[in-house]
Amino acid sequence: MWSLLLANVYLHHALDVWFEDTVKTHCKGKAYLCWYADDFVCAFECATDAERVYRVLGLRLKTYGLEIAEERTNRLRFSRQAWRRNGTFEFLGFEFRWGRGRRGQPALQRRTSRQKYRAALARLQSWCREHSRLRPAELFALLNAKLRGFYNYYGIRCNYKSLADFHYWVKRVLFRELNRRSQRRSYHWAGFADLLKAFPLERPRICHSF
Repeated sequence: MWSLLLANVYLHHALDVWFEDTVKTHCKGKAYLCWYADDFVCAFECATDAERVYRVLGLRLKTYGLEIAEERTNRLRFSRQAWRRNGTFEFLGFEFRWGRGRRGQPALQRRTSRQKYRAALARLQSWCREHSRLRPAELFALLNAKLRGFYNYYGIRCNYKSLADFHYWVKRVLFRELNRRSQRRSYHWAGFADLLKAFPLERPRICHSF
C-alpha cells in the first residue's frame, strides 16, 4: 500500500501535472497519458511529438530522483493505419497489438503477457506441489479461488484463448502433481476425469467487456 501511494504521489507531480500543463500545450497533435502505480503509456497523434517527449522524459523524472527502466521503455508505431507495420507493447500484464476483427477490419487485440502467463503458471505449479496432499474438497476450493482471481483480472474481451490455454495447462499441472505424491500413481486420465466431474475446475470466462 505504501509503495503504491508513494508511486501515485511521485508520478502525479513528476508526470501527470507536467503532461497536462506542459506536454499537451506544446504538441502539434493530440496526446494521451495512461498510468497506474509506476507504469505508464503515452500516446501521440504526431511522431514528432512522441520523439520530443521521449528525449526529455528521462530528464524530467530525474529531477524527482526517478529513473526510466530502459529495458521496459520503447517507442513504437501503434496505429490503425498501416497496422501490419505496428509493433506490440505490454502494459499492466497485457500485450497490446493490432490484428483483424471478425469482419476483417483492423482491431485492437489484447492478450495476457507471455511473461505474466508463464510466471502465473509456474506459481500455480509450485502451489499444487505444496498442497497436493489436501483433501480434494479443500484442494479444489482453494485452487478455484486462485483461478477466479486470474480470470477476474485477465478476463477481458479478445483474451479468451489465453484463459482457455491457462485452464488446459492447470489441469495437466494438477494431474502431474497429484501423481507425484508417492511412487504409486494416484490417477490415470480416466480416474482424473472422474475427479474433475466430482470437483469441477473453475471454467475460464470473460469478466470485462472493455
